[in-house]
Amino acid sequence: MDMKNASGVKEFILLGLSGNPGVQKICLVTFVVFYIIILVGNLLIVITVISSQRLNSPMYFFLCYLSFVDICYSSVTVPKMIAGLLVANKTISFVGCMAQLFGVHFFGCTEIFILTVMAYDRYVAICRPLHYSAAMTRRVCGRLVLGSWVGGFLHSIAQTLLTTRLPFCGPNQVDHYFCDVHPLLHLACADTYVVGVIVVANSGMITLSCFLVLAASYVVILVSLQSHTSEGWRKALSTCGSHITVVVLFFGPCTFIYIRPSSNLSEDKSVAVFYTVITPMLNPLIYTLRNEEVKSAMRKLWGRKAGSGEGKVRKLKREQGYGNYKQEEEEWEDALTCRMNNSEHIWNKMQRANLSMASEFVLVGLSDAPEVRFLLFGLFLIIYLATVAGNITILIAISTDPRLHNPMYFFLGNLSLLDILCPTITVLKMLEALLLEKKAISFTACMLQLFFLIDVVGTEILLLAVMAYDRYVAIRHPLQYVNIVSMKLCARLALGTWALGFGNSLLHTSLIFTLRFCDSNEVDQYYCDIPPMLALSCSPTSSRELVILTVAGVLGGSAFAVTLVSYIYILSAVLRMNSSESRHKAFSTCGCHLTVVCFFYSTTICTYVRPSSTYSPNRDRVVSMLYGILTPLLNPIIYSLRNKEVKCALRKVTSQQRQAYPSWEADWREGSSVII
Repeated sequence: MDMKNASGVKEFILLGLSGNPGVQKICLVTFVVFYIIILVGNLLIVITVISSQRLNSPMYFFLCYLSFVDICYSSVTVPKMIAGLLVANKTISFVGCMAQLFGVHFFGCTEIFILTVMAYDRYVAICRPLHYSAAMTRRVCGRLVLGSWVGGFLHSIAQTLLTTRLPFCGPNQVDHYFCDVHPLLHLACADTYVVGVIVVANSGMITLSCFLVLAASYVVILVSLQSHTSEGWRKALSTCGSHITVVVLFFGPCTFIYIRPSSNLSEDKSVAVFYTVITPMLNPLIYTLRNEEVKSAMRKLWGRKAGSGEGKVRKLKREQGYGNYKQEEEEWEDALTCRMNNSEHIWNKMQRANLSMASEFVLVGLSDAPEVRFLLFGLFLIIYLATVAGNITILIAISTDPRLHNPMYFFLGNLSLLDILCPTITVLKMLEALLLEKKAISFTACMLQLFFLIDVVGTEILLLAVMAYDRYVAIRHPLQYVNIVSMKLCARLALGTWALGFGNSLLHTSLIFTLRFCDSNEVDQYYCDIPPMLALSCSPTSSRELVILTVAGVLGGSAFAVTLVSYIYILSAVLRMNSSESRHKAFSTCGCHLTVVCFFYSTTICTYVRPSSTYSPNRDRVVSMLYGILTPLLNPIIYSLRNKEVKCALRKVTSQQRQAYPSWEADWREGSSVII
């Protein structure tokens, strides 16, 4: 590949972390020590895994490759940074810069894929222990590692080709300590918008998809552990804890850097230190300090190197290790047999009792004390009336004011309609129970309440993502806004959110109400919802819970990702605006939506994207009130008090009503006199 560009730039200057000589000396000593720790620690893990016969499982096979990748990853960037700090020669040739860019993305993406493969390995080991050896054979592990390397290569070659083809005709100072995509795009003298979008889409797709696989794997692991003993919990969490720590340390900084528009922020250099230096340094510490088998193998290796170990002792330890392995396998088999016997006992008991679906449920509600009940009744009645009145007022203002006939307020009207429906589904039944103490709800009514609630909540989650996309187009492409976001597209997007919400709700409702409820019919909530119904069921719920968590995670995660990426682009565009008035207007239009999004997403994710074993009735009642009652109340306040156009429309509606009142009163008096 010819490493020449249209401008003929021969070299770049890496500015490094700081231009202060004192800071440079501190950085030199610090990163020399860090790099030595990285090399020694990761090499020690590689040697330990290769030489120890006890560490021949797939988990340590992947750990060995992770340590090797960490050595290569840090070696691509740290030696050049140390050389620049030591000899003050910060130049790097064009070919060297492109090679460094390729190496960073190659080893970085490979590490992302290996971490994902390790999560899948832990899932199989904990959730399918008896099939683990058959599922994770040496051939399968080899193919997974090979796929990780191939995926990293393809990602890196795409990033490098896109950057290499750009012309560099202006300054050649790279504001970073290594060559990366964002600072190089900033130096290019051509329009890099399309390239930036492709780069973000490529990196974002890989990071987001791998993160979803990681999250799904650990959600399933946590769900499968709910029936285990405390010893099983401790052992499984000890096995996975080190991996989760590495994932958090690596994915957090990578997400900040690469899932956002191309920009050259000063914080990028500091954040990049975490995933290029800190994480490779911490990996050997995490996997040795939190893993008993690795520590034991290292002690054995150290003793053998020092000549303190004898062959018979090593043989005895291996036999003891094999015996422990067989004992663990027998414990897994006993636990599985016990679980199967318990399941058979439950189902036989149900069949003997000739049980069927419960005809009705009893909603436990908030309180049984009369003085508290009447106080809560008055409070929630006022909140409900204020919610309905506020959202109806917004609907009237949008429908009557021609200035609000645009996509933003079209979606706001849909949001207000949803905010009327959401409390209506739950609060009316709660008010009836508080006033009349009528807490029973039929099976059909409970099913309908759950169906409509999930429908409305799912639709609102998707609608908030659509509103974020609308604001992105309005701020990033104001001149093409009318053509891009046409009313036809708005109608399709709104219809799509309602349709997806309906399908999501239908799936969840069918999964919940095909369960059996045999021991108790008391729902520990003031309405029918998924977590209390799962806790109430006497049927096995693990498979259904897995489907629910996966669907809710994908739906909520995708909507949240769209919202997050949209606002990252919006923030990038707003910060580039020259006029403070324009920035103020942009923040004003997006501020109210961002407030609603943060409040709504945090509470719904806390409720639905988690295993049922973490269900807490008292906490869930409070959280459900936040997104089911408080958010619909706050939406009209936020959108009216923080939006000048809505306030003007509301004043106009109010003034029209006042002008119409005198003529109506005169007509009434005239009609009364005629009657008299």
